Amino acid sequence: MIRSPRRAANDITQILNMVYGADRFDRGPVDVENLAMEYSRQISPTEYIDRVVAEELDGCEGVLIPGVNRPRKWAVMYDKKQNPGRRAYTVAHELGHFILHRHLVDQVGDFDGGFYCSKDAVELGAGTNIEHEANLFAATLLMPFDDFRKIIPSDQKTTLSRLGEAATRYGVSLTAATLRWLEYTTARALVISSTDGFALWAKPSAAALRSGRFIRTKNEMFEMPEGSLAVQNINSEDAILGVRQPEGVWFPEAVTEMCMKTERYGFELTLLVFDGSGPALQFEGDEPEDTFAQFFKSR
Repeated sequence: MIRSPRRAANDITQILNMVYGADRFDRGPVDVENLAMEYSRQISPTEYIDRVVAEELDGCEGVLIPGVNRPRKWAVMYDKKQNPGRRAYTVAHELGHFILHRHLVDQVGDFDGGFYCSKDAVELGAGTNIEHEANLFAATLLMPFDDFRKIIPSDQKTTLSRLGEAATRYGVSLTAATLRWLEYTTARALVISSTDGFALWAKPSAAALRSGRFIRTKNEMFEMPEGSLAVQNINSEDAILGVRQPEGVWFPEAVTEMCMKTERYGFELTLLVFDGSGPALQFEGDEPEDTFAQFFKSR
């Protein structure tokens, strides 16, 4: 049984590169629905994903369900209300469960009915460790670092507009593409998801965290600054491309702020990009966790 989500996804990536070429994303994103059925049959000829279907799912984004009879046939279901980007990520997440965790159905009673995954579990890896692993698998499969770095180099700042282009290239949501970029960039950047003037979660890049540019929360949500684009309700091309905010609005330094509102899902995505690499702060004891980590650790 493969234990590393990254290794499992990278093995598939190498196969896809050999079959379709290293420039395959120039022609379109991973066809993850067909991939789930074909690849699962290759690695498990008697017990594989037999179908991928849209359903009305109450409280779930996606489900991986085992058949009752043996050898088992499996089904992936995704909430039919999802847009194509969320659907692709959901199916990739459930494929990750199949590759990494399907043995748990026969070993752990909690999974005898399959894997039922919430929106936060699918896109953000919230919840148990297996949800984090399935999320990591999905991100690695759909947005390989070697290709992402070609379109947005690690030492290059970016905008929500360019990240939106990356989301289209990989067939994923803007949130998923932004979180993936934060994993490898050397820029100081911070992404925040908010609603009704309060941050739901925030995620800094490694460089931003080292320079003290993160949002810390304990037992309550972080209130967005009055001068932030989300609170000002600015929804324009300027907000997507970036507005220069003076020092004191967010942190004791100026920052370029971008904001995209998603009416359908009812939240704003804010991206802060700071100048330079910033100083490396020394923390006493453990390095502080950002809002993103704290918010989902408790769920």
